[in-house]
Order: sequence, then structure tokens, then C-alpha cells
Amino acid sequence: MWTKSQSSTTAEPDGRSCELPRMSEQTLQRTVIVTNPQGLHARPADMFVKVASKFESKVEVVKDSERVDGKSILAILTLAAAEGTALQLEATGRDAAQALDALAELIRQNFSEDETAC
Repeated sequence: MWTKSQSSTTAEPDGRSCELPRMSEQTLQRTVIVTNPQGLHARPADMFVKVASKFESKVEVVKDSERVDGKSILAILTLAAAEGTALQLEATGRDAAQALDALAELIRQNFSEDETAC
């Protein structure tokens, strides 16, 4: 879902019209399933926050009715997202699509824990 703000026109006192700057922010959403057997514990949460923080877009994670800041490790940990949990990722900003792609790929790869699991 792409949402773009509309520009608006206002009239100046001398009769001229001017266009207010367009906000180029877009909000995108993607649903992912946590497939990591250990869930979204401290190490994967840290990795998630580091990836999310590389982007200027606002990143939020929604589990059921709880919405948290995707750039806060403590907020991510409060979700207690176990294996099989559905999470809605939302990003708002110019690089929202890239942020969601990177975060979804990180989750898809089980936070690269497959190689290190004992």
C-alpha cells in the first residue's frame, strides 16, 4: 500500500497562489512470519534494530494490537515474538520499500542463525 501526501495550493494576500511543498513520504506494509526457532530474542532484535536504523524511514512493528518502534531494541523485545508469530512491518518515508525489503530478508534468513545453531 503506497500512500502519498497531496500538495495544496493557498492564496497569498496579493492574489498570487503558491503551492505548498509536497511530502514525499509513503507508508508501506508487509506481513512476515518469525521462523527462527528461538523467536525474536535479544540477538535477532539487535540485528533487526541495526538494519532498521540504516534507513531514514520510520519503522514500526505490529503484533496483534501492539505497535512498537522498530528502531528500539527494548520495544521489539516487548513483543515476545516466538516462532510462528505473524508481524506486520510498516515503514514510512522515502526509503520505505528498501527498509521493508531488508527487514523481511533478515527475518526470512532466520537472522542468519541457521549456520550458528547447535
